[in-house]
Amino acid sequence: MCVAALAVTVGVGGGASVGTAFAQSTGSAGGEGSVGTGSLTDGTASDGSPLNGTTMITGSLGTGSAAGSPLGSAIPSVVGSVIPGPDLDPPPPLETLYAKMLPKPVGDPFFDEYPPGLPGMTNGQVIETRDVTTAARALLRGPVREVRQIKVKSTDSAGAPSFATATLVVPATPWPGPGPRPVLVNNVPINGLGRSCTPGHTLGNGITQSENFFDFLRPDTTKAEERGYAVLIPDHEGPRMAYAEPFVAGHAILDSIRGVRTVFPAEFGSSKLAMMGYSGGAIATHGAVKLIDTYAPELAGDIVGAAMGGVPADFEMLGRTMNGNLAGGLFLAAVFGIARENTEILPLINSLGQQMGITSIKDQCANTLALAGIPGIPAEALANIRRALDSPVAHDIYTKMKMADRKSGTPLYIYSGGQEFWVPALGSRNLYDEQCGYGVRAVYRQVPGEHLIAALTGNPGAFDWVDARLRGEAAPNEC
Repeated sequence: MCVAALAVTVGVGGGASVGTAFAQSTGSAGGEGSVGTGSLTDGTASDGSPLNGTTMITGSLGTGSAAGSPLGSAIPSVVGSVIPGPDLDPPPPLETLYAKMLPKPVGDPFFDEYPPGLPGMTNGQVIETRDVTTAARALLRGPVREVRQIKVKSTDSAGAPSFATATLVVPATPWPGPGPRPVLVNNVPINGLGRSCTPGHTLGNGITQSENFFDFLRPDTTKAEERGYAVLIPDHEGPRMAYAEPFVAGHAILDSIRGVRTVFPAEFGSSKLAMMGYSGGAIATHGAVKLIDTYAPELAGDIVGAAMGGVPADFEMLGRTMNGNLAGGLFLAAVFGIARENTEILPLINSLGQQMGITSIKDQCANTLALAGIPGIPAEALANIRRALDSPVAHDIYTKMKMADRKSGTPLYIYSGGQEFWVPALGSRNLYDEQCGYGVRAVYRQVPGEHLIAALTGNPGAFDWVDARLRGEAAPNEC
């Protein structure tokens, strides 16, 4: 279980890079059988060349190069012999495959149903609200006045009509400061492919056996409640459960904020807001802050800052550090999640990948998906081309997911573990440099630990920074 827990927390972010996985990859991006000085920190060898590493923990045992060699032709049949799946011979049309890869209904219309008239609605328009105080109170450690879920109109990664759901926790603790009660937007790591994996489903319906319990150990919601802040918890993967896709997540978060302001105009219509997210939650936060100026410019003056930790900011790098090792289960899950929004990946999936994509895996949550990393299946085993991680489709997705041409619409606090090996600190540092170059007020902190430990050691500093923003202190700038 310790191994699974590590994979869960690490994969939170690793998933995103995997989006390209189907687009994935090669052999040259795989390990060469030697460990360079950089291989435990940024997925590169001592000479700066790509390297996956050589251990089940930090690398993929050269699976990249193996998949690109004659030996690679045997990988799909070997993996296929241990992973049962339906017979897809001949393969279905891509439209049919896509439909079968989407998550199943969870049995709750609030999360399942696309309402009529959705295209005519404005982004953030409230579709439905419901009170879930009774169910949610048992899962929240602080006293609450009210827990309300909202469903709003949103858009998918391509701008087509969709919807988003979120949960607003209003504490019983009064807000002691001047002005309206602030809101902490807590972008928790979901890291799942099924609709029952979302925090909204959990808070409204109770804990499932595959729930990401790691989220309940993090103190963000409780600490915010103690200070009198409301907490907004978006289901940022959207109804298609597009794990690791930042555009869907950013739209869902910003439209959820709009919805809260509509439902509670007197209390939250002009509230200050700040965001927090770690790993998978950092993917969502990263997407949201870079979409503020273009997607929700009216919120720019009230979103006062965002803290991101263990940021999977560079998916090409993650393809060298998470593929085919203990983090690989969540890496592959993110491939499927990103493919739900980037259908150009689908033609690159081989028969084995198609079988996996339509089995019960498509509805699993983080704890179960993490265990899939134990066999060490590389993404290359699911692709029908060699050098998939170096393919044009892969590089297009790397560029899209990085969002490097976009400036954050709010000040940033970025942190990462100094001993990271699956979600390298170099990616976070590069993001910090990128945003400093745009003139964003930003701070970077390196904290002790790898991905799991850094979530704990980095949280106090991140929360204190966010707390200061919500109390009205100007954001520092260390660029």
